[in-house]
Amino acid sequence: MLNNTQIRFCLDKMGEMFPDAHCELVHSNPFELVIAVALSAQCTDVLVNKVTKELFKKYKTPEDYLAVSLEELQNDIRSIGLYRNKAKNIQSLARLLLDEYDGEVPKDRDELTKLPGVGRKTANVVVSVAFNIPAIAVDTHVERVSKRLGICRWKDSVLEVEKTLMKKVPKDEWSDTHHRLIFFGRYHCKAQNPQCPSCPLLELCREGKKRMKGREVVNG
Repeated sequence: MLNNTQIRFCLDKMGEMFPDAHCELVHSNPFELVIAVALSAQCTDVLVNKVTKELFKKYKTPEDYLAVSLEELQNDIRSIGLYRNKAKNIQSLARLLLDEYDGEVPKDRDELTKLPGVGRKTANVVVSVAFNIPAIAVDTHVERVSKRLGICRWKDSVLEVEKTLMKKVPKDEWSDTHHRLIFFGRYHCKAQNPQCPSCPLLELCREGKKRMKGREVVNG
């Protein structure tokens, strides 16, 4: 496991590599962000942005999503994985926003998780990106990078990864760190082909060293 000095080095390096790391889901308000993040489950941001480009022209408010049939909404998001379930969640979410929150997206994470299709990760993204409230959302990239580097343990659950990062990263850096970990995992420390040979964190990375040793054995 990395100590605090080593974690600080990793965070600073990622900051140098990805100074402009940000949420790549295109949106213009908290409601659009909730819809985009709900659509992004098990799906790439690129595909979600492609779909929401037209979707957000047609649907502006919770009322708009309830004014069409479920079939029509399903058809509008058909190219996205799990589209039937997601369409159902979006309409239920829109109904709940109108019934319980005057059509406004709540700023509280626990309130957000009451919305259909919104889990802890989605809620953390929304409070962080839409409302500038410090949060760390643990997606597949954040979890992978944290475990490969040894910031967290391999056996840690997603919630344990989140709590460990909240403990080891200064609170005012939570949101930036969340985005940098995602960019680092998405564009550098990829799931299938991590760029270990050119990684500035290789000396500290237990997984990277193991992989490089494996290459030496094969090449040797």
